[in-house]
Amino acid sequence: MPSSPTAERLHLDPLPFRERVLPNGLRAITLEDHRSATAAVNIAYSVGGKDDPPGRSGFAHLFEHLMFKGTKRTGAETIDRLTEDVGGFNNAFTTEDYTNYYEVIPSNYLETILWAEADRLSGLIVDAANFQTEREVVISEYDQRVLAEPYGMLGELAAREAYLVHPYGRGVIGDPENLRAATLEDVRAFHATYYRPDNATLVVVGDFDSDIVDKWIDEYFGTLERPKAEIPRVTTLEPASGGERRLSYQSTNAPLPAFNVSWHIGRARDAEMPVLDIIETLLGTGKSSRLYRALVYEHQAATNVWAGADWNEDPGMFTIRAIAATGVELTRVESLIEEQVALITSNPADAAELEKAKVQMYSGTVRGLSTYNEIAQTIVRSAVVRGSAHLLDDDVARYNAVDAESVRAVASQTFVAKNRSTIEYLAVGA
Repeated sequence: MPSSPTAERLHLDPLPFRERVLPNGLRAITLEDHRSATAAVNIAYSVGGKDDPPGRSGFAHLFEHLMFKGTKRTGAETIDRLTEDVGGFNNAFTTEDYTNYYEVIPSNYLETILWAEADRLSGLIVDAANFQTEREVVISEYDQRVLAEPYGMLGELAAREAYLVHPYGRGVIGDPENLRAATLEDVRAFHATYYRPDNATLVVVGDFDSDIVDKWIDEYFGTLERPKAEIPRVTTLEPASGGERRLSYQSTNAPLPAFNVSWHIGRARDAEMPVLDIIETLLGTGKSSRLYRALVYEHQAATNVWAGADWNEDPGMFTIRAIAATGVELTRVESLIEEQVALITSNPADAAELEKAKVQMYSGTVRGLSTYNEIAQTIVRSAVVRGSAHLLDDDVARYNAVDAESVRAVASQTFVAKNRSTIEYLAVGA
């Protein structure tokens, strides 16, 4: 099926970044851009929730917090002072596959931030006081985001039900009991294992001279020692499911029941991923998507519904989640979702619907490159999760190449009963 006229015009120039690997293994990517007098620094460590040691769920997330404590040369919260006090900002986040730290500052402060990131990579103080304080912060975050949020437990349950073997089933935020059982020696060993230059991807985007920034990177990061020990990697594969898994959970704080269904899919770097992204858009992105129109507008069976395909280093999940409308049974919600999933294979998108999905993917890609920090995080994600930032060059072309037959074929392969797990999230307190 030929591309539509609009899809044929969708195009993005490749990001003109420079990439190199220092002798100590640190991957450095720089993109010089003078549209504003600012710069964004991101440094991602290839350690996420899936790398938490058995019985120590939450260690990667814990270090997202510990890295803001003092170093051998600086006091606590130094990164805050070096960014917020000059009009910038900073933060960090942890995913299943990596932990990312970022700062946005006026570009004349860039050298200072590069020095500070290299300093906390090499000289972080991991002592009992910092460990105990930040452990309580992480446990409090679990209480707020998982226990107190009406649907906070739903994501945790969906991961546990879908993965019986792979560590993606543990989630990212961490298990309070695991964290309480951890020792200072456990935490120090985890830091020594994963926080090292050959496990880091540094991305700098903004208003600077690339040659000068490369010299700063060499000066501050190039001198850091590469440990001799191998970095342990997750090699566990989730075995093929022996049939559908189903769990019913009674929530005491959800105002309405919810339904979650997930199917196993591949890795972010796999050839099917652009097709799954298009299927996600067709089914569940926005109020004009098939699921929203059917469940919310036409049948008024749900107050909200969305679909999402994981972009993970290891095989992920395609998930559909709906919040039922008042008085509507979950069996009705499930039946309507099954109907739309069946239609995506038996009644594939026509040219107009497919073109709309491609434009949605394109506009989302463009919006995700609006600021220096968004550009840096897009590069980080592709470099770490897919193994190469250069795959970004052809993403628009890959979406444009998706046709109705590939949607039908990938949907037929993915949406099979033995490949799915479902959560009935009952609102017993409503």
